[in-house]
Amino acid sequence: MIRLSPAPLLAFTATGTAVCMSILAGWQRGGWVTERVVWIATGVVLVAGAHLLPVLCRSTPLVARAIGTVLWLGCMATASYGHATFFLLSQSHAGTLREQLVAAGSPQAQRSLTAVMAERATVTANLAAIGAKHCVHDCPSLQARRMSLNARLDALNAEVADIRRLQINDDRDAARRDAARDDPVTARLAALWGTSTAKLDLFAGLAFAAVLEGVACLLWWVAWTPHVSRTPVATDSAAETQVAPDPMTAPSAIAAPVTELDILIRDVSAGLLRPTVSGIRQHLHCSQTKAIALRRQLAESAA
Repeated sequence: MIRLSPAPLLAFTATGTAVCMSILAGWQRGGWVTERVVWIATGVVLVAGAHLLPVLCRSTPLVARAIGTVLWLGCMATASYGHATFFLLSQSHAGTLREQLVAAGSPQAQRSLTAVMAERATVTANLAAIGAKHCVHDCPSLQARRMSLNARLDALNAEVADIRRLQINDDRDAARRDAARDDPVTARLAALWGTSTAKLDLFAGLAFAAVLEGVACLLWWVAWTPHVSRTPVATDSAAETQVAPDPMTAPSAIAAPVTELDILIRDVSAGLLRPTVSGIRQHLHCSQTKAIALRRQLAESAA
């Protein structure tokens, strides 16, 4: 019987969060809609098994509990893997959004550096060829040609400088976008520990998933634990109104302490307990042998 306490609310919240993460991860994994539906159903079943198998198997026979433990470990591993997928995908999407917020620094160059350098080499060769000629008849025309080539060479040198400056700005912007893609905390921890952000993201995703699964299992265990009241039964009115004990009272007249059988009879009468062996075990947290003996005594007292 689930107690009216914060534990059930927290357990439902943890399981609901895990189911939502499994739904999103399954939707990202599949291609067709049918594949996505199957992935989502598989993730929900694994989450439910990881959270509820311990509490459902705790009153079963030993063989069933052993099999349940193996299946629970498998559910925990696969559910954590699915949640790690969700964490990594969400980190990637967040990194893409942060990268898009980084504005481009400078406009792109009109021509490539290779084309400009090739043209500059041609102009330099023409200048060298003109300088090798001796002026005999057409000196003004040759001088004008030399001046034109020199001006073209200066313009090409300026264009080369602009292209290189734009390349430096592009590299700086690319570095800023790469830095914005990574989570700030993850990037700093990776630099501190000397590892890559990808490995740290994977470790963080698995750690978050394992903690979530463990908390959910514990909350369901606490929520499903029956609350056993062990307050003594009320004595008669004469004993309650007695101020001081009578020294001449015989020991047999003193009320005997409440036994576990008395607790069972009282709780069965109040409708708080089913008179079964498994119910007695969960109610009193006792062994199977003791629960069978108490069940027999309860049946004899009822007869």
